[in-house]
Amino acid sequence: MDNLFHSFLGDWGWPALKHRRWPAIDIVENENDFVIKAEVPGCKADDIDISVHGNVLTISGEKKAEEEKKEKGYYHMERSYGSFRRDLTLSADLDSDKIEACCKDGILTVTLPKSEKAKAVKVKVKEE
Repeated sequence: MDNLFHSFLGDWGWPALKHRRWPAIDIVENENDFVIKAEVPGCKADDIDISVHGNVLTISGEKKAEEEKKEKGYYHMERSYGSFRRDLTLSADLDSDKIEACCKDGILTVTLPKSEKAKAVKVKVKEE
């Protein structure tokens, strides 16, 4: 149904449709971990909550931004508020004791190490 709306409305940034795309997220799976990068411009580390339950990572938070300009002859005030939540189901068990998160320059980076039992094991084939 969302695709139907997008085909008619295009990318106009309708509030009801934005929940699908914000924050934009990149997921990279390496041999030993997952690295998640999320665009969270205007958010500080205190505005973001991260939780892990099993192999599901939840990133949620609230964006609060205000801009005020006072100059001779005019006054401009702009505010932007909104909450977000993304649930990501990852394909492997995680080592929850070693998860790290960092927010810098509007990019949230979460590193989720895989548990030992989830790592791939190479098996040598014997010749008989």
